[in-house]
Amino acid sequence: MIPWIRIHSSDNVAVALTHLPAGEAVRVAGQSFVLPGPVPAGHKFALLTLNAGDDIIKYGAPIGHATQRIAPGEWVHTHNVRTNLSGLLEYQYRPQTPRPCAPLSGSFEGYARADGRVGVRNELWIVNTVGCVNKTAERLAALAGAHAAAPVDGVYAFPHPYGCSQLGEDQENTQKLLARMVRHPNAGGVLVLGLGCENNHIGAFRKVLGDVNPARVKFLSAQDVDDEIEAGMALISELFQAMQADRRTRQPLSRLTLGLKCGGSDGFSGITSNPLLGSLADGVCAAGGTALLTEVPEMFGAETLLMNRCRSEAVFQATVSMINRYKEYFMRHGQPIYENPSPGNREGGITTLEDKSLGCVQKGGTGAVTDVLEYAQPARTPGLNLLYGPGNDACAVTGLMAAGAQIILFTTGRGTPLGAPVPTLKIATNSDLAARKPHWMDFDAGRLLSGLSMQQATQELLRLVLDTANGRPAQNERAGYREIAIFKDGVTL
Repeated sequence: MIPWIRIHSSDNVAVALTHLPAGEAVRVAGQSFVLPGPVPAGHKFALLTLNAGDDIIKYGAPIGHATQRIAPGEWVHTHNVRTNLSGLLEYQYRPQTPRPCAPLSGSFEGYARADGRVGVRNELWIVNTVGCVNKTAERLAALAGAHAAAPVDGVYAFPHPYGCSQLGEDQENTQKLLARMVRHPNAGGVLVLGLGCENNHIGAFRKVLGDVNPARVKFLSAQDVDDEIEAGMALISELFQAMQADRRTRQPLSRLTLGLKCGGSDGFSGITSNPLLGSLADGVCAAGGTALLTEVPEMFGAETLLMNRCRSEAVFQATVSMINRYKEYFMRHGQPIYENPSPGNREGGITTLEDKSLGCVQKGGTGAVTDVLEYAQPARTPGLNLLYGPGNDACAVTGLMAAGAQIILFTTGRGTPLGAPVPTLKIATNSDLAARKPHWMDFDAGRLLSGLSMQQATQELLRLVLDTANGRPAQNERAGYREIAIFKDGVTL
């Protein structure tokens, strides 16, 4: 492995790919110097003298400015760098023609649903309208799961604390998110479980949900029956019967919707795993598929790269609105928009939000941005879609699932066991993490630093995605890690 990398020809910092001790002789971009102090793996060091106020350039763009003089070879991090970010900005549409990308080829065996959607699992989901029946839903899932057999892939409940004591947009977000779960193609059958007295009671929820197939979606209000377990199991038995005829059929790559997420990022995220996801997303979208990119606050500082790739001025304006609305969300609560990265991110080598964002958006590849989606809005346009939502891992993967992702690709440098209701493939940014946490990780992108080409890695990851779509369990599924978290921003009664 090479010991360091200069990512872009205009960068005035390089990234250590392994721990570099003090006294290490370095030659980068025609400059030779000795490191005055150690530089941890994933962290940056200066390639030339930087004075206070000078921009720090990484990925070919500013990631902040120096707060003091920094000598060549000196460690560049939070102790001597500050963000350049501020409040709301005005943007101009400067469209750039995206680089043409060859479509990837492949197919998978999926479940074609009556409404035209395609699932990669045939599961029975228990979706509860309110947190008061969380344990009831979990009991039903455990009891029914013990009797599930092919072609039913399993029975799962998804506890959450909401559905009552919410007002306005929070209540609407909860209803929309749960409605998208009911309609998700990975669920061949759904039991909607309510309590009876909640704000989001089944009658109110059905107005948001709309018409559904009564053979595939059943409703139960626990207060309306003597024994909710007995009544629930009877409805689940009916759903099992309706799912017996479900079979996998061959589907083109264009029927695949991938959610793109990073969490527990480190200094390698923007070098290995995130560019790899971008390469895969470009190829899948070129084949007619869909990729979903969320984590709006982790676009701050890199948003113009996405804006200039918008396929039309209307999509550009929607992107501007998404970015500024999320900044207003921070400002409304009196919080700085740059209060990111996390402590783990910083320990891993990410210094500022711009540093994080410029690495984060690489998951979206280089193709055109085709649409912008609201929270819990289903994808409607093939290609790269931007989805309104937070960077928080649990909220983000839930939002991606709600927008229609059948599989989520989750890059991480620090590691996490988190899983969404859908297969959540973990891509390690570095080989050390992949080796230490094989029960968490599904793919080692760190091999890009030891000889694996981007083309080879893309084909390998595509094969894993297609195998997963065909039924191979992701590590989160093997461990039973399936969770939801609903985005909220308001009063709780």
